[in-house]
Amino acid sequence: MNINRRTVLRTAAAASSLAMPLRHAFAQKNVFNYKYANNLPVSHPMNIRAKEMADAIRAETSGQVDIQIFPNNQLGSDTDVLSQLRAGGVEFFTLSGLILSTLVPAASISGVGFAFPDYASVWKAMDGDLGSHIRMQIAKSNIVAMDRIWDNGFRQITSSNKAIASPADLKGFKIRVPVSPLWTSMFKALDAAPTSINFAEVYSALQTKIVDGQENPLAIISTAKLYEVQKFCSMSNHMWDGFWFLANKRAWDKLPPALQAIVAKHINAAALKERTDVAELNANLQKELAAKGMQVSQPDPGAFRDQLRKAGFYAEWKAKYGDEAWALLERSAGKLA
Repeated sequence: MNINRRTVLRTAAAASSLAMPLRHAFAQKNVFNYKYANNLPVSHPMNIRAKEMADAIRAETSGQVDIQIFPNNQLGSDTDVLSQLRAGGVEFFTLSGLILSTLVPAASISGVGFAFPDYASVWKAMDGDLGSHIRMQIAKSNIVAMDRIWDNGFRQITSSNKAIASPADLKGFKIRVPVSPLWTSMFKALDAAPTSINFAEVYSALQTKIVDGQENPLAIISTAKLYEVQKFCSMSNHMWDGFWFLANKRAWDKLPPALQAIVAKHINAAALKERTDVAELNANLQKELAAKGMQVSQPDPGAFRDQLRKAGFYAEWKAKYGDEAWALLERSAGKLA
């Protein structure tokens, strides 16, 4: 009995001495508490998939990477949070390339008016050479863009006073656009009167008739309840818009390569799921918005494209983006200018 007991005690002591450095090593691991901000309601597919993503990252990293989500402009407007991202106050941020273009001009090329006829051409471009080109330009601003862009959808025009059936209906039309030169340029070329307003203020601007209309994907028109203050929805598909998942470079570089790989894997996987969600959501939303009182119409995009071509819109932006970037766009979208 005594021998067995001594053996047991020695074994226990040895096990304890082995466990101590392991516990110490675990205690020494850095925990990265990172903030992720976005401008969409909690109910949008982006936030639903982002929560799953954050949970999966937390689980696979054993809690080393804990991403807290701040939806719905909680940390400020898009322009405010972009500044916070660059300064390191926020580690992650999803932002439309069209708004990111205020910092990275090339980022808005994916939103050239009436460029993409369908989703097949969008993903061919954004998962291919055009997307790679944009990410390289973003990197020059010390921001890291994940490989897969999230879907915001094709944008549609809504109005409180008339359906937009042709370019003539836009003449003098007061329309809210995001804070981005491409939008202002496009709607001016269509003879509208664009006004740049941050998304957080859109509902009240429509409600108080500061503007008569706005343009957004159906998912945002629905989740932001814009149908309460708009009567007409024209399925113009005038721009495709997506969200780059951006990281502050200093914060990203602090993550060891193994953790970077886990985080990027789950962010990109969530992006692909969100794309499917948005496509399914949009397929049902026309009926839902009609049931909520909106009059939904299908204008001919060709007339709008012709108007933009005549106004010199495509030639102007080809000169701004440069021949290389424009060639990458036309490789997927077809000839524009």
